[in-house]
Amino acid sequence: MLSLPAAKLTVLEIDDKRWIRFVERVPGALPFHHPSWARLIADCYGYRPFAVVLEDEDGIAAGIPVIETRSVLGRRRWISLPFTDYAPPLAKDERLVPSLVAELEVARKAERISVVEMRAPVADPHVRLQPAGVMHVLRLASDPASVFRTFQRTHVQQPIAKAEREAVAVRRGSSKDDLVHTFYELLLETRRRLGVPIQPRRYFELLWERILAPGRGFVLLAYRNAIPVAGAVFLAWNGRIIYKYSASRREFWKLRPNNIVIWNAIQWGCENGFHTFDFGRTEPGNEGLRSFKQGWGTAEMTLSYSTLYGCPPNQARSRAAEILRWPIQKMPTWFCRLVGELAYRHAA
Repeated sequence: MLSLPAAKLTVLEIDDKRWIRFVERVPGALPFHHPSWARLIADCYGYRPFAVVLEDEDGIAAGIPVIETRSVLGRRRWISLPFTDYAPPLAKDERLVPSLVAELEVARKAERISVVEMRAPVADPHVRLQPAGVMHVLRLASDPASVFRTFQRTHVQQPIAKAEREAVAVRRGSSKDDLVHTFYELLLETRRRLGVPIQPRRYFELLWERILAPGRGFVLLAYRNAIPVAGAVFLAWNGRIIYKYSASRREFWKLRPNNIVIWNAIQWGCENGFHTFDFGRTEPGNEGLRSFKQGWGTAEMTLSYSTLYGCPPNQARSRAAEILRWPIQKMPTWFCRLVGELAYRHAA
């Protein structure tokens, strides 16, 4: 372990300028590390957001953004971060990460935190790793055509061409209404079809205000004859675009609107100096989605989450999701909205 005699663990407000400056200068920081992401989640669901940092004589040396939640039994949990695919600890030198983890374990015991969870694999003897699926990332280039040539011909290139022939038009959302109404209705239909609750509408209002309007993300909508048929939300900051939410109408799938939406985002990223397009996490067992992402010329990375705990993490949330899938699919859309309104605060 790297010797840091002057290092100490400090808790900062998530909006502390010292944390913001640190995040902005660490090359590996992702859109999920930006304080606006933790603030969005915290304000929507009533959580407490903060940053846990390791400081030395020069300032912040390493740290993680954290949201504190409580289980229905009142157990405190520190999560970095809920509803987030991947958020590794940040450090000015990777050799500092074990020191940060060791100090987190000390703090966990002192504060009686039942679980500290980091949404990334961390190699440390204090940590238990839990499989979380796979991630797929695509390296971008200044020439979109060179990136296009890396796509599988039958599964990606031809569907994009089909969408163009069918006059599927992609438009970048320019108002809150594009996200909170047009995209939300597409997502509601999609989530009901999958048997997954939708986030409260206020979540998307905050997403627009905190992320998209300030320029750290965007929404793309695909139209056929003025009818919205598909859409996606992307986070975009510090050289990386993250494909966060996607929605579409089943009856228009044959036009391949999802493909052309993703391709438009990739083109924009190439033309605006971004280096990575992140397709996000694929859960274990979802081989169809995994195959779809592989077709885009991506590199696949096995993903694990790291936990420090005194009490083992509760698996009840995953069981509840399975129980709710069938009624969400069969009931009207109001039920999908109601479950999301009631459940998401406890689903972190």
